[in-house]
Amino acid sequence: MEHEIIRINENSWRIEDGGVRFFLLTGTEKALLIDSGMMVNNAKEIAEKLTCLPIVLLNTHADRDHTGSNREFEAFYMHPDEEENYRKDGLGGQILPVHEGDVLDLGDRPLEIIHVPGHTPGSIALLDRNARVLISGDSVQDGHIFMFGPFRNMENYIKSLEHLKAWDGCYDEVWPSHGSLPVSPDMVGKLIEGAKEVLAGKVPGEKQEFHGMTTTLYDLGYAGFLYDK
Repeated sequence: MEHEIIRINENSWRIEDGGVRFFLLTGTEKALLIDSGMMVNNAKEIAEKLTCLPIVLLNTHADRDHTGSNREFEAFYMHPDEEENYRKDGLGGQILPVHEGDVLDLGDRPLEIIHVPGHTPGSIALLDRNARVLISGDSVQDGHIFMFGPFRNMENYIKSLEHLKAWDGCYDEVWPSHGSLPVSPDMVGKLIEGAKEVLAGKVPGEKQEFHGMTTTLYDLGYAGFLYDK
């Protein structure tokens, strides 16, 4: 499947790549790739056709569908709690650690790091305060959120979204890596309640095959969790 490049605004692009998307953001001084795709292995090359600015990479987390072109970069930003998930596939490169509260400034475009563990231990979101946008990785979306197998923790996921509520009012749109774009900020509250209902046994589940593994889909109507209790 060919990737598709869609310009969101004058300094933001989304690249749709077979069920996942990654982003290119530009400021006045540099450009940031947020994740590096799944099917493509030339995300940096794609970005270089869109901007003349120097390009750096940040991974929202290290699942394979977000690191397809990481080999193009000698170093990249990632939360250090994500290193085990990243290295398990034998991937190299230098991890430049980012933590909650850190700000990556692209030049008149500061991006604040928010740590949202649960989907994976080092999952992060980025708050683009000037644009009033939250770039959420996989943690906030209206698709099926992968919450089974190694590195997943539903209790931590709920705590992270409750923590994310501290930024209510700071953004008007959420740009996820899967599903619809944009989604409304009220999706955060919906996912908190939905995840709690799944843990409490209030949502019926349906067995699903997912990449050769069997799990259970808990469909909430507005989103779903692939999760095994």
